Amino acid sequence: MQDTSNLALNEAQSLTDKILTQLNNVILGKAQQNKIALTCLLANGHLLIEDLPGCGKTTQAHALAITLGLDFKRIQFTSDLLPSDILGVSIYEKALNKFCFHQGPIFSQLVLADEVNRATPKTQSSLLEAMEERQVSSEGKTLTLPTPFFVIATQNPSQQIGTFELPESQLDRFLLRISLGYPVKDAERKLFQGESGRAKLDSLKAVISAEQLKELQKTSKNIYLADAIIDYLQDLVAYTRNSNLFVAGISTRACLGLIDAVKSYAMIQGREFVIIEDVQAIFPYLVAHRLEPTGELINSEDIGQHIIEAVAVV
Repeated sequence: MQDTSNLALNEAQSLTDKILTQLNNVILGKAQQNKIALTCLLANGHLLIEDLPGCGKTTQAHALAITLGLDFKRIQFTSDLLPSDILGVSIYEKALNKFCFHQGPIFSQLVLADEVNRATPKTQSSLLEAMEERQVSSEGKTLTLPTPFFVIATQNPSQQIGTFELPESQLDRFLLRISLGYPVKDAERKLFQGESGRAKLDSLKAVISAEQLKELQKTSKNIYLADAIIDYLQDLVAYTRNSNLFVAGISTRACLGLIDAVKSYAMIQGREFVIIEDVQAIFPYLVAHRLEPTGELINSEDIGQHIIEAVAVV
């Protein structure tokens, strides 16, 4: 693999193209969702995938981990899952005559929290520090998590039996949320003919290393963001906070994440600068899981597009 200590834009785009080509070969007919998922990780954010069971959420997370060359652990969230099952636990070692901490599956570069909303709020909250601070506190000690560190969580629709609503504090730590939906007709036909994405996972190989991924993240930070684009971002944010359509506006954490995400998206597109279309492409995936409408006039899936249409581009 090449040395990426100083990635040029064309080198960065070449790497992201390789990543997306492999992902699109596994998750058929979902090129935009794959691009948004990659954008999220390049922006050093955590990803929430919400959809019905059986639509490829877990397969997409597996494919991302393998393609990006990351150490990967999967945690199946259930109602009886405990925080210690995620973080780890101290066990008395007779030979050493002391308690030793045994790390849980959270100590991995990419953690798949599968069906995260099937666990109780107490267990869900065990992810908060890890997602925000990239560290875990246990028995008075602070333990640093690997780098890079990402959480990809899948979530079933909240109306399904046996689910618990994710609290706002938890949702706000997911930079972007995507939904795969049912496959398009041609893609589903290929699945029927034996081109299963899950079956392809065994043959996948990393197309970049974890170190190259870090360099891609650094490169995205250098994408130029003009004052006019920042003005537009602030207008979008102000609308969420000042409009009476929402219970509360988006947080400063979300705003900072939005900047990182639009830069990453611009880099994937092969540009050294952010344009309005980058913001409009990312914004719906950032706000839909954060904003709660005060009435029934706006469907949660249409929130982002509604705001984009309501805020003028000056």
